[in-house]
Order: sequence, then C-alpha cells, then structure tokens
Amino acid sequence: MKKFRKVLDGLTTSSPVNAGGSPACGSAAGTPTAAPTPRELDIQETLMSEHFQICKTVRHGFPYQPTALTFDPVQKILAIGSRSGGVRILGRPGVDCFCQHESGAAVLQLQFLINEGALVTACADDTLHLWNLRQRRPAILHSLKFNRERITFCHLPFQSKWLYVGTERGNTHIVNVESFILSGYVIMWNKAIELSTKTHPGPIVHLSDSPKDEGKLLIGFESGTIVMWDLRSKRADFRIYYDEAIHSVSWHHEGRQFMCSHSDGSLSMWNLRNTAKPFQVTFPHGKSQRDGRKESCKPILKVEYKTCRNSESFVIFSGGLSYDKAGRRPTLTIMHGKAITVLEMDHPIVEFLVLCETPYLNEVQEPYAAVVLLEKDLIVVDLTQSSFPIFENPYPMDIHESPVTCTAYFADCPPDIIPVLYSIGAKHKKTGYSHKEWPVSGGTWTVGSQSYPEIIITGHADGSIKFWDATAITLQMLYKLKTSKVFEKPKGSETARGAELVEEDPYAVQMVSWCPQSRIFCVVGISAHIILYCFSRHDSNTAITSLEVRLQCEVEDVISPSDTENAVCLMDAGGHSPQPPSPRGNTPDGARDGARDSIPCLKVKDRVIRMPPGYQAELVVQLLWVDGEPPQQITSLDLNSAYGLLALGNCNGLVVVDYLQKTIILCMTTLELYGSADPFQRLTRSPRKNRQSTSEFCMRGLSNFYSDSKKRIRTSYQSLTELSDNQVSLDQERSKSPTSVACSSPAYTDPRGTAEPVCNLRASHYSPVFYLLDNGYPSRRAMLQQLHAVSMYSHDEHHGTTYTWSERESRENSFSRSRSSSVSSIDRDTKEAVTTLHFAESYGRRSDVLPAPCLWVGTSLGLVLIVPMSIPTDEQERMEEPVTIAPTSTVLMLKGSVLRFSFLDCTGGLIHSPHEAWRDTHAPDDPERPRRRRLVNFSPCFSQEAGGDGHLAVVCSERQAKVFFMPSQACLYVHNITESSFVLRADVVAISNISNSVCLACFCANGHIMILSLPSLRPLLDVHYLPLTDMRIARTFCFTNGGQALYLSSPTEIQRITYSQEMCDNLQEMLGELFTPTDTPEAQNRGFLKGFFGGNTQTFDREELFGEAAAGKASRSLAQHIPGQGSVEGVRAAAGGAVGELARARIALDERGQRLGELEERTALMMASAETFSKHAHELMLKCKDKKWYQF
Repeated sequence: MKKFRKVLDGLTTSSPVNAGGSPACGSAAGTPTAAPTPRELDIQETLMSEHFQICKTVRHGFPYQPTALTFDPVQKILAIGSRSGGVRILGRPGVDCFCQHESGAAVLQLQFLINEGALVTACADDTLHLWNLRQRRPAILHSLKFNRERITFCHLPFQSKWLYVGTERGNTHIVNVESFILSGYVIMWNKAIELSTKTHPGPIVHLSDSPKDEGKLLIGFESGTIVMWDLRSKRADFRIYYDEAIHSVSWHHEGRQFMCSHSDGSLSMWNLRNTAKPFQVTFPHGKSQRDGRKESCKPILKVEYKTCRNSESFVIFSGGLSYDKAGRRPTLTIMHGKAITVLEMDHPIVEFLVLCETPYLNEVQEPYAAVVLLEKDLIVVDLTQSSFPIFENPYPMDIHESPVTCTAYFADCPPDIIPVLYSIGAKHKKTGYSHKEWPVSGGTWTVGSQSYPEIIITGHADGSIKFWDATAITLQMLYKLKTSKVFEKPKGSETARGAELVEEDPYAVQMVSWCPQSRIFCVVGISAHIILYCFSRHDSNTAITSLEVRLQCEVEDVISPSDTENAVCLMDAGGHSPQPPSPRGNTPDGARDGARDSIPCLKVKDRVIRMPPGYQAELVVQLLWVDGEPPQQITSLDLNSAYGLLALGNCNGLVVVDYLQKTIILCMTTLELYGSADPFQRLTRSPRKNRQSTSEFCMRGLSNFYSDSKKRIRTSYQSLTELSDNQVSLDQERSKSPTSVACSSPAYTDPRGTAEPVCNLRASHYSPVFYLLDNGYPSRRAMLQQLHAVSMYSHDEHHGTTYTWSERESRENSFSRSRSSSVSSIDRDTKEAVTTLHFAESYGRRSDVLPAPCLWVGTSLGLVLIVPMSIPTDEQERMEEPVTIAPTSTVLMLKGSVLRFSFLDCTGGLIHSPHEAWRDTHAPDDPERPRRRRLVNFSPCFSQEAGGDGHLAVVCSERQAKVFFMPSQACLYVHNITESSFVLRADVVAISNISNSVCLACFCANGHIMILSLPSLRPLLDVHYLPLTDMRIARTFCFTNGGQALYLSSPTEIQRITYSQEMCDNLQEMLGELFTPTDTPEAQNRGFLKGFFGGNTQTFDREELFGEAAAGKASRSLAQHIPGQGSVEGVRAAAGGAVGELARARIALDERGQRLGELEERTALMMASAETFSKHAHELMLKCKDKKWYQF
C-alpha cells in the first residue's frame, strides 16, 4: 500500500535552490537522488523497463513525393511508391500499410504478383526487391542488386514467374521472381536492332508481351525504335523506326495493333500486318495551322488503350496540351469514341492506371475506373458514367490541404465527443461524388479489442483546424473549423499595417489548447492572437468580444556608460508595468494617433454574425503594436474551464484573462512577477534607438516551410542569436567588454557590450541557423528559437567574456557555474520568456494548509513561479465578483527552459486539473433544467478529500526533471536528462493498462526518446529512435496516454508510434490483412471458330526457355542476390544479440558462397575452354594425319 509516513513536523527542509543559485539536490547526469523532506515518501512504482518498447504503428496521410503506382485487380489493393523509398499499400478503409526501403532510394516502379500476395519494387539504386504481403507487416524476401546496368523498366506478365527487366543500355534481362536469380537468357540491344543501325536506340521505356502470343515480347526504346522479339527463335519479327521519342505503349486486347504516345503530343496506331508506317497518327490537342502543320504540343507521357464489349473503346492519356496555352493546369484526357473529355487537375500527374474487370490482357478489358496519382493527391475517376465523377476518397489524403503547423493528440477522450463532432462535420461535406463503392476494397480489417476514443487535432497555415478520429489506428475526418472567419478580410491599404506584419499566412495556427470535458477550445495564431471557442449543437447569432492587450516591456530612461559609446542593443528590458487595457478591450483614442501604435495585426468582425452548430467563437484576445514594434509571438497557453480563466505568455510577460467576465485580470512583465524574489539582479537600460528595422523580418510565411523542410518556421520579431544558458552569438561576443567572469560583486556595474543593429543581425545570423539545421543542432538554443518561434535573451547573454565554440559548449555543461552569483548578479539584459503555463489546485505558499487554485509559470531561464488565485465558488458571484491574483515570492529553479508541469497525489496517481462539465449555452431554455455550471475536482470539496496530505509537483525542463513536495517545496528527486542535447517535448502520461502507471516521456533533439518513472525519475527507456532532421518533427511531436505518440514525418504524413510493450505485442491484431485468399478468375472460352482462325493466344513454357537447363547461368558479376529478412521479423530488433550474430554469420557465409561460386564459374569456363582447345587440336590432328608433307 502506497502511503506517506509522517515524521517530526518541525524538521527543517533544504530549499531546492541554494543561495548561489545551484541546485541543492543536484546529481550527476542520469542519477536521481533524494533530498530531505518533512515526510518520507513510500510509493511502490509498478512501471518497469519491460513495459516499454518503441515501435511504429501506422502512417496516415498522402505519400510525400510519390513516384510510382500499381494495382492488383484480383486482390483489389493499391501500392504507391515515393522518392524517399517508402511504399504505401492501401485497401479498404482500415487497411493501410507503410513499408520503407532501408537504402532510402526512390521507388521507380512497382509490380504486383497478381493474386500471389507479393510485390516487386524497382529502386533508383538499381535494386529489385520482393516483398511478402501475406503478413500484416510486409518484409523483403529477396533483393537483386544490378552492378553494371541501370534499371529503367520492368514488366511481369500475369501468372508468370519471370520478370522482364529493361536497362539504360538497352538490354533486357529476365529474373526468376521465386528465387530472384537472373536467367542466362539476355536480349542484347545490338541483337534487337539491325546491324546497319549506326546509333544506340537508347534506354528501354516499354516491355510487354503480345496478348495474342506470349512468346512475343514488344520492346520500346526511348529513341522511337520498337522491336517485336520472338523469344523462341531469339530474333526480331519486325522493327519500327519512328522519328519521335516514345513514352508509352498500349495493346489492343486482340494483339493485332497497339498505340504509342510520343514526345510531340501525338498518338500513333500500328498494325502488325504492316509495320512500315502507322495507319493512324493523331494530335488530340493539336490544331492545324495555316501551313497545314499541327501546332506543337507537350509530350503525352502515358496512354492506355482499353476496349469495351458494349460501347466504344477508351483512350486515356496524360499531357499532350499545346504549348501556346500557358498556365493551364495538368490534364487527363478521356477519349470515348468521338467524345473527348479533359479533366483538369490541381497538381501535376505522376502516374495513372485504368482499372479493368479482368486481369487477362487478351480479353475485352471493360474499364470501370481510372486511378490518378498526383503530386499531392490521389483521385479515382468513375468511367462508367458519362460525366466522369470522382469517388469520395475514404483515406485521410487531405491532411496537407494547407500546411500543418501544429498537432495535438488526445487519447481516452469522452466517448460522446466523436459522434457529436462527426454529426456536425457531416453537414459540411462536399457533394457530387460517384454513388458507387470505392474500388480499392482489398484486405480485411477489424476493430481491435483495445480500442478507445482518440482524437488528433491539426492546425494549418490558412488558419483552419481539423479534428480527426484516430480510434483503433485509423484516421477519419470529423470536423473542420476555419479561424479566419472571425476576422475581416483585408481590404487594400486599410490593412497595410497587418499586411506588412504577416505577408502570406496571417491566420496560421501556432498552438491549440482543448478541454475535451468542457469542449472549450482555444487557438493561438501567428499574428499574436488567441481565439476562444465554445461548442454548441445549435446555431447562434452573436457578436464576438475582442480584448486588446498592450504587453510590452517599457524601460526607464537610464543611460549606462556603454550606451554612449556603442550601438544600441536589440532588446528592451526594464521595470515599468505595461498599461492594461479597459475591461472590454477599448483603447484610448490617443493611443491610435501614432503610426502602428496600439493597433492589432488583424481586425475582428465587430458585428453580429451567424455561427453554425459546432465550435463558435466567443472571445478574441490580441496583442497590440507598441511604438512601431510588432507584438511578440505567444509562446505558452493554458486554459481551465472550471476557473473560467485563460493564461498566455510570451517573451515580454504574462496575461491572465477571465473569459467568463471577458476581462483582463493580470498583465505583467516577467520581472514584475518575481518582485523581491528575483534570483537575478538585473539592470534597467536605455530605450532602443533603432526601431524601424526590427519589423522588416517579422513572421516569415509557413507555406515556405511546407515546400522545403530546411526553410525556417514562421517567426515573429525573431533575432537569430544563440539562446542557450551560456551561449553567446558570435557577433555579440566580438563587441563585448573582456571583463572577467570571476567578478562576483552585485554592485559592480560593468560596461555592457552591445549587439549589432538588426540589419546586421539578419545578415550575420541567418547562415548559422541554416548551418545548425543541417548539422544536427550543436546548440540547443538555435533550435529552440525555431521551435518556440520567439526572440528572447538568456540571463547571461550579454556577459562580457569571449569564448570559442568549444569553450562555450564546455560552459554549457557546467550548470552550477552558470547559475552562480558571479554570473547572475552582474549586468545582464534579460529577455525572459514565459515558456509554459498550467492551472492547478496547488499550494502557492509554504504555509498553506489546503490547496487552492494556482497558476504555475515556467520561464526560459529555468525558473518556476507559483501564482495563487482567489476565485468565487458561487456561480452568481463568479460572474459578478472579480478574480484576485497575488503573485508570491515562491520561485523554484531548474536547468534550461521549463517545458511541462504535472501533479501527483499521495499515492503516486495523476491529479487531473479541475474542469467544467459541458453545457450548451445556446440551447433553448428549459425552466425545469436550468443550465448551471457543474464543476469537477474544483476546490474546496476536492481539497478536503485529496489535498490534506499535500501532493507532488513534477517539473521538466530542457535538461532536467525535478519532483517537488508541496507545500514544503522540498525537492525530492532530480534527474539530469541530458547534457549533450536538450529536450524538445515532455509529457506526463499514463499507461492505461497498468495501475498507477504514470511516467514522464521525453523527446530529445538528438533523437532519443526517454521514459522516466514517477516520482523517483528512474530511467525506464532510452532509445535513439528518430534523428531530428528538420524543425517539422520538433514542432509536431507529442505524447499522449496509452503509450502513444505522433509526429509529422513529412509535410503530408502523420506517423504514429507506441512506446508501450503491450501495444507492440497486440499490434499484429490491430493491423489489417493485406492478402485474402481469393480464387483467380478463369479465362474466357473464346470458342472453336476464333481459335481455328487464329484468334486464340499461343502459350509457351517460359521455364523451358529461361531455365538454367536451356539458358544457362547468368554472370554473377552482373547482379548480386541479397537474401531478405521477410521470414525472420525481429532480426533487426535483436541485432545486438545472438540472433543478430547468427544473421551476420549467415550473410558472411552467403557472401563467401557467392565468391566460391564465382571461382567455380571461372574454373568451369577455363575447363570448357581447355576442352574446346583439345577438341579442335584433335580434329586438326585427324585431318592432317594421312597427309604427306608436300600436301600441306
């Protein structure tokens, strides 16, 4: 039984921070230690290391940068290859599988072994892979690496085990897909063309067997040469030399004619009876000019020629538009008889396929749909209707409809929230889709036994919010909210002030906060605005209340010696209180007289507007321009529905808003929150003299971040200086006074060095940031600026000593020195940001007996402030009486910026914040059931039951985690998470299947995922999972309960992972089956007369031609066979153990066997040569045996 054992009440406790600023309970990195406490903690922790394992679960969204497409007409599954080496296999909703080639080479082509449960991929590194799809997580069975030739095209005939491989040299090789061994049968390019041809025909762009005779292979070369190769006689039946380059070839099902698409935008039809010239050449989109010639057109990249039994044939192709129509969108043209339909696409066409009723090429095809793979979308066109409508896509392919800027993940939500959101969102769905079922319907999937409601929220660059149902590893769109509807549309010069601040994406979502129980939703925008939404099932006509906040650090006009000698520093810091706005956000008229002063970035609609059911805007809070300077971006946010309060912070200070009374109850700078408890002695300094240039680089567009991961995230007023605890930017270091660090007197005022002007900072600091992005972030602060999108100075950033890169890195590892009085008490220009906020029932003072509503504030300097509040409990008093806030002298300290707060009770269980039960404020009045506020876990009742013995406060920063006992504020445990890197994301989560299963999950910038036990902070898991290659991962990574997490793996895809061992064990049950046993449809009986007159196809035994007995062995130097790991799914996980050693030994034996095989092959060749020589010598001897000497 977990309990606290009380000891002497008068026992003194040591503070977590000593007089010098260093931690009193510090320990070596990775070693948690205990500190004296008035109560002895005795909690039996249930979580162990064996409860955790990192594993990818499922990937959602559109495949990023797609390159290839294929379809299995019997299994009805679709595969998409990408430039990064990924393969997505899709079936019915719920059947969604992602595979990744270890090499990361782009996928050039995909080929299903139809109805065999296997897939062949050809990659840009000239390697063929065979994937086994008969297991829930596909794996590679075989690989074949070509060493001397580059793969350009592959073709696998239906029900054949021999794969034709065309190369860049023009040769055609044949691979046995069962053993993945090359056949000795090779069609050399110089044998395929005539000997009189003087030029190389180019790479092979097409391979296909004749529908009429499988023994005839049609080879298309890029230069325009077409060869019909007779596989039996090993010679060419005919050769076609055309003037225009060939892009694709498509057969008529009878095998008597075929169609080619060319680079000049033409289609040519060829008949096998006369191959001297095409019997038809058409330019579908080319008009005749006055001289009789066709106008030049773009290439037709692909053509499909499909026949129908009861109607005209279909000719479907992409491209071919005339060049004079500049700016036209990519098109797919459907020619059905004499009717021509042109479908314009929103994005370039990568590939398309025509889905037919039969897998047999020699039967009437009967096409019913066309799958079009675009660069950023997947579209399926219904060919059975004359209007050619598209099917409604059941997959979440529109995550990237606008670039994703933030994510939030909520597991174990209230069970009623998903049906409610779906019913509201269903009313706004698009119409006009095909009424037929989605044609990609393969595989099987059932909801697992461990499903619980999960919701993913994505924020986008256009200001939209999307709610997704993520239950049971699926993803389905629930509801879409557009925050831009709250604001007036820009109108010319009237909004020039906002246009200069936010060029492209003024409504971009920066962060979200959601209370699922009360359904209160809060959005932070890039234009320094916050929108509060309440959920209602009914529409309403209301006006949106707007509050404007003037949050700026004002300074006293104090001139220090350095101000008269050096350039003016970039940032302000000082001691005057900001001017709070009036309760309803009205600013004095005089405040608007100056240019860009006391004005918001966006204009809120000031009229009554109709709001449909769903989330309805109630309140907008906007930070104002001050003296020509744009507002700093909001870096932290928290709301509490029980308190009716909303808190926000940035690098200037803290604001607390009462959204019930719609008033601002606190607006203070960070320095004013400390009062006399400020652990650092800071100096006021003169106001900035150069304000004009600072707004020139505000808020870069997030759309650029979408297209290039190396481009920076949108930032507001971002100085690109290094922001570590001890790191100083190179340019600022050069300008500082070389004062010794050892000077410890607080009264000593050293002349401060100053930063360069802003225009110089732009030029000198952009490159280092890009360098850090590309080289693994040697400084945590350079990345932190990108992560938080905020400009702020560290406490000792202006210290006057110059350091090299290595010295600065070594200083960063010494926390006690950086927090010592010699550093913290002398001059510094502090821009301290509020990095995290949390409302909770806690103790604001050590003398408190019962918990009360408090606001925990964490800053970028690693300081924690506790702000107690007094909130009326009666509902009527709450709406009339003000909420009082009294900052105390309580200050806790950690190493690095504070990231997360959480609270545990006396038994080690997680304490949930108080909240309000949802009530529909716009529902019709019911006198029998008045809509009163119903609060959960709200004091004083909560305090009497659970708060009498105190509680534990878990605080996590970029480098450190601490557990404090409240109200004594004693530090019980401390754990230095990392010294060489820093934490990007930290969350206190519960593993739902285990009692008392609370842990601290951390994601570090070096790619490590770490799990710490609570409250003892024992390391339970430390895995190098994900190298941080760009800021997209840092911005979107988040943990949630149930052992799950997610991040944006590409601009278009969400990757979900689990760190729970139980979920890893049950993952096979949760995933869908890709392969279902299905009978292959029988070929049609073509009848006696058609067979008698030559209509039947001619079959032949490929094994007889391509087998080793007839064709011999291929040269081992041409391609290397690599055995796969498909039959051993866990070799990689056990690579460090005995299984891994056995696998490596097996690979070594295979390589040795290959070398021995090559030696044997060379020996056999030598023996054959010697035997041939002996034979010729014997024949010559017999010939000359009876001749006389004069007969020679």
